[in-house]
Amino acid sequence: MKRWFLPYTPDVLALLLEQSDVTRDGITAFVSWSRGDLDQNKAVRRYEHDADAARRKLLKELRAAFSTPLDPEDIYELSERLDTVLNGAKNAVRESEVMKVEPDDAMAEMAEHLQTGTRHLHAAFAALKTDPDEATLEADKAIHCERDLEHAYRDAMSALADVDDLRLVTARRELYRRYSRIGESLVQVAHRVWYSVVKEG
Repeated sequence: MKRWFLPYTPDVLALLLEQSDVTRDGITAFVSWSRGDLDQNKAVRRYEHDADAARRKLLKELRAAFSTPLDPEDIYELSERLDTVLNGAKNAVRESEVMKVEPDDAMAEMAEHLQTGTRHLHAAFAALKTDPDEATLEADKAIHCERDLEHAYRDAMSALADVDDLRLVTARRELYRRYSRIGESLVQVAHRVWYSVVKEG
């Protein structure tokens, strides 16, 4: 009976971190796939489904929470933007399979930058509750990873000028763009970390 009258305060930041855990692991599988371990395609899809389940759990608890350490809208946005990161990886795998073009060295390099950026976002989420300055520092590091990815992206696009197979050029260009868009999704998460911290400050 007592719990009927007590405010319900689930640890929604812990649930956000759980979603980030799955995203980090999913991007690790995506790196392996991008390096040529094509059997990792199943792992990428599985992690994407697991991340969706983690997000649903978070949103359910967020609706029921009496109070939250951050504005509920910010927690919702962080979760939603994080979701686009792993969705982008899954879509890149799917498109590669549809076009029958395997990942190359450029895609492996870009995926590694995504992996590092995702780890920095995970560290940012872990610090949100206890060390806002550390959270924004990690968010900045994630943004820097996206800049490194963009350098790799431009080099890869430039190298396509030396490829004679038009079908291959078209397919690789689209896949490179997908990796670039995943990087942009990382930046959007990092920006929301900053916004959340500034608003609470």
